[in-house]
Amino acid sequence: MSDPHILAGLSEQAKRYDILLCDVWGVIHNGREAFPAACAALARFQKERGPVVLISNSPRPAEAVTPQLDDLGVPRAAWTSFVTSGDATRALLAERAPGPAWRIGPERDGPLYEGLGLTYAGPERAAFVACSGPEDDEVETPEDYRARLAIAADRGLTMICANPDRVVHRGERLIYCGGSLADLYAELGGPVIMAGKPYRAIYDLCLAEARRLLGHDGRALCIGDGIPTDVKGAQAQGLDCLFVTGGIHGGEIDDGASIAHLLARHGATTTFAMRALTW
Repeated sequence: MSDPHILAGLSEQAKRYDILLCDVWGVIHNGREAFPAACAALARFQKERGPVVLISNSPRPAEAVTPQLDDLGVPRAAWTSFVTSGDATRALLAERAPGPAWRIGPERDGPLYEGLGLTYAGPERAAFVACSGPEDDEVETPEDYRARLAIAADRGLTMICANPDRVVHRGERLIYCGGSLADLYAELGGPVIMAGKPYRAIYDLCLAEARRLLGHDGRALCIGDGIPTDVKGAQAQGLDCLFVTGGIHGGEIDDGASIAHLLARHGATTTFAMRALTW
């Protein structure tokens, strides 16, 4: 077992790649503010090398998330295009219209469902479960949903989870995401389908967008801070990956675990690693 190659900056390897597929939350912002050095690195790559496609497990379509990036101070010069788990999930939801669906998630995730012709019901009457995250992620945990999820699992309903992330940082706090609810649902015996990272559907969308932007196939580097999502997703697609170690796993490494041991614990490998994304 050996550590991945540690980079001092993206510039050390940028010439090897034609396009970046870059994670958003934890790499270029923390839900409260943008990371200027990371944004500057992406802008520099875009200026000198090629396009930057943001790849996010946000459960909303990209056009609904872009205003959040603007509000957080992420400059448009830092990215070329944007693909989300919500974009990849809409096809799965459309296949199951009109439902009814048992919708779990906050009102802000409404754009995920727009125009799909779905109807809605509770777990006792729904035909499937559509989950984008807790309804109030400031206070709720997956345990708040156990009893209702058990009803759906006992009925054998499939859950379509629009956000495979388990947790994210919001400022200094960890917030539960849809993946935590999906984990509990699977534990209860319910079947789960997801299209975001680390699953193939979102990478197919991103690589198709990369080909459109480049006009040809090119060599892509994935960047992300989540081992189960970003690192294992890149690994499954045979893509090189830069693991940003100071994101969601920063505390584990600070507690003394080496990067290699942390990756091994998850059954993952990565090409490169660095504490935070810089040029």
